Amino acid sequence: QVQLVESGGGLVQDGGSLRLSCQFSGRSFSLYTMGWLRQAPGKEREVVAAIYAGPTSTYYHDSVKGRFTISRDNARNTVYLQMNSLKPEDTAVYYCAAKFRGNQNYEYWGQGTQVTVSS
Repeated sequence: QVQLVESGGGLVQDGGSLRLSCQFSGRSFSLYTMGWLRQAPGKEREVVAAIYAGPTSTYYHDSVKGRFTISRDNARNTVYLQMNSLKPEDTAVYYCAAKFRGNQNYEYWGQGTQVTVSS
């Protein structure tokens, strides 16, 4: 019913930037909270950033505040994650995820894209 396709990952130097994109295929994109989550080996999956359905508000993990920006374009059914000042500890698989407005858990997931930050 909903498909998420990510792009934009890759290898970048310490201090560099990447912009991740997530294309949402399905109905009622504007009614879904969209999130970017990441998981590194030996670490728990964590929500990096989220942008909520309804009144536009955002969440950022403390570790990325001031460096990452999440945004969405409802006309294009796309969510973005602009990542600046990348650090080696940002290295992880990044997932785009969606949950319908009001739901507790993310319901739909992208395939994941590898972000590697070299020192």
